[in-house]
Amino acid sequence: MDKKLWSGRFKEKSNSLLNQFNSSLSFDCRMVEEDIMGSIAHAQMLGECKIISEEDSKQIQQGLQEMQEDIRQEVLSIDLEAEDIHTFVEVELTKRIGQAGKRLHTARSRNDQVALDIRLFLRRVIQIELFPLIQSLLEAILEKAKVHKASIMPGYTH
Repeated sequence: MDKKLWSGRFKEKSNSLLNQFNSSLSFDCRMVEEDIMGSIAHAQMLGECKIISEEDSKQIQQGLQEMQEDIRQEVLSIDLEAEDIHTFVEVELTKRIGQAGKRLHTARSRNDQVALDIRLFLRRVIQIELFPLIQSLLEAILEKAKVHKASIMPGYTH
């Protein structure tokens, strides 16, 4: 399976500069966990709503969970030739489970997927990285305030 969703439209291989320009993988790879989590939830919904068979839904979810574990264990590396993280996940899933993997994006636009990935990614980064930094800043400000409790400062109205 080709790593570019649109590659079947052309007879010749695309220029490497086009691939570099079009690729978002350098950023996307940070969202692999979120992409897989969102895809598992989407596959579950597809099965529950009878949009795809329950068997395909379970197979997709199982394949995604195994991929997630392989990435965490560093058994699976993200293919840097893939156009984006979504394509990488779909291609790898299809390699693992066959044609059912192609049903992952049923009833789901790429824009929906990107929006969810970014939202989940930002939520994780804010909780894990930003909140502790804000906490440290507030503690430093509080310490300075304690030291300068009696200091006189000019006040401004604006």
